[in-house]
Amino acid sequence: MIRAKGPHAPNGHAEQAVPTGAPSRRGVMSGLAATGLAAAMPASAEDDARSRPFEPGMVERQAQALAAQPFDGRFPPLPAPLAGLDYDAYRDIRFRKDHAFLGEAGGPFRLQLFHRGFLYPRPVSVSLVRDGISTPIPYDPALFDFGRTRIDGTLPSDLNFAGIRIHAPLNRPDHLDELIVFAGASYFRFLGQDQLYGLSARALAIGSDGDKEEFPFFRAFYIEVPSADAKALTIHALLDSPSVAGAYRFTVEPGRTTGVRVNATLYPRQDLASVGIAPLTSMFFISETDRGHSDDYRPELHDSDGLQLATGSGEWLWRPLDNPQSRRISTFLDRDPKGFGLMQRDRDFGSYQDLEAGYERRPGYFVEPEGAWGEGSVVLMELPTDNETADNVVAFWRPKQPYPAGRPARLAYTIRALAAEDLHPNGKVMNTFIAEPTASGAARRAADAAALRNRRFLIDFGDGELDKRLGDPVPPEVVASASNGRITATSIVPNPHVGGFRVALDVQLDGPGATELRAYLKKDDQALTETWSYPWSVA
Repeated sequence: MIRAKGPHAPNGHAEQAVPTGAPSRRGVMSGLAATGLAAAMPASAEDDARSRPFEPGMVERQAQALAAQPFDGRFPPLPAPLAGLDYDAYRDIRFRKDHAFLGEAGGPFRLQLFHRGFLYPRPVSVSLVRDGISTPIPYDPALFDFGRTRIDGTLPSDLNFAGIRIHAPLNRPDHLDELIVFAGASYFRFLGQDQLYGLSARALAIGSDGDKEEFPFFRAFYIEVPSADAKALTIHALLDSPSVAGAYRFTVEPGRTTGVRVNATLYPRQDLASVGIAPLTSMFFISETDRGHSDDYRPELHDSDGLQLATGSGEWLWRPLDNPQSRRISTFLDRDPKGFGLMQRDRDFGSYQDLEAGYERRPGYFVEPEGAWGEGSVVLMELPTDNETADNVVAFWRPKQPYPAGRPARLAYTIRALAAEDLHPNGKVMNTFIAEPTASGAARRAADAAALRNRRFLIDFGDGELDKRLGDPVPPEVVASASNGRITATSIVPNPHVGGFRVALDVQLDGPGATELRAYLKKDDQALTETWSYPWSVA
């Protein structure tokens, strides 16, 4: 499931063009006309620039009609000049800023389009919705500056686009910053103030933790033209895949912590047993916990450093991310979760020392469900990687009961792009270190099997009310547990550098195996910190 990051978007998933001998578009369109679904298919010379009445329920009806038919993901192959583009040639194709859409009414948002080619062969139709009327944007090469990339011959008028991006005055009122991008399958990513792109979100994940992953994709976007005083932008999208069709509405509100409210209606073609709701995808290579993968001069390399959970019972949990030796899937059972996200908690430039990448400015995405999501689990999948260019971490919500075929499933949530904002008032995990259970400065022992089954885990808890307790004669109580093996010793000392305490846990496994470690601080019956959770295994 590892994906290299693409040139414009957060993923490098390449989709295959339709093989020769596929049904003609005219035949497909005539078969869909009676369902009203033709408006959702990429425009061609036959229906280019046709305006139609639009209201939000239209996309749901399109998705329902799409799901009632066998899946057909085929599409005409890219013209040869576009199919052969390499990375540099594709990056040279830029949308002309002076051709941006949505500015006619004086609103704060601007729409640009991505050209098809390279990793983005699938056509996506884009329409503007104004006063209840939807009008497709026809492909026109004049919308793009091709730079040094030569495209010989005439491109077809039904070429359509690869995706969209929106600009808005995010950081300064007099400057348009990139706000949100949709490109490739159902991926999107967005920014809050003073943030740089890192992780990405997806509309839906199917089979991500299995042997064969399915990539739902957007067939069409409908963008409501905002008024001059609009504070948010609404984007409707039609999703399709072999297992499900869906109608999505994204309401994007830029700000310090830009929020994207997602309303989705899914129409399963088959029972969705391996569905991932609100999936997030990120990169984790090295950190202070484990530097064994690289001798890079930069101390840490990651877009996210932990999974944050807010359980339905009110517990806050922090799981540091890892670059494991083999695929690791962790499941956190819950009912009606309050939220989950992949976060970039370390905001210190000194932790990264990268003047170009700016890892300390990468956002964390936190998903806040609306309504009761019932029983299920937050799934975290971590894959091994040997470089910082691959997205190797995925997190999503999986309902306990599969969504049954033929029955619509509706859900809503908001994703916020966060920097150093506090999600809860308690103390937080600031650092996690792993070492031998020996005194500092002691001679290193040979790394035999017995030594590897004994580790010391050092956890820094800071923030919250912890700094006020540094002078207490009795420190907070350490509450620690191991699902397997034994915690042979615990200690706690003040750590004024993080405004809190450092906890040490000595853990022993009697043989090969795995254990789930947990720890938090409390005073009397009051939890002072979130819960640190960490998986440890020994071969």
